[in-house]
Amino acid sequence: MVAYEVYSFDDINGYEFIGMLPERRKNPERITEESVIKWARILLGDRAEAKNIFFKEVTIERSTGRLYWVHLK
Repeated sequence: MVAYEVYSFDDINGYEFIGMLPERRKNPERITEESVIKWARILLGDRAEAKNIFFKEVTIERSTGRLYWVHLK
């Protein structure tokens, strides 16, 4: 299963893990970098403007739950 680990960065707090978003969309044309970032901004709310947001695409092995990092976005 594909998922995204979402992080934010600012000068005061450094790197902060926001959350993990499992990819559920069936249509790959709807999967964009901006759609993942938009989800992170919704989670951050008012603090989103002051943060740099980035994510890593990961693969979760269903049988073991292990994470495999794909690449940094």
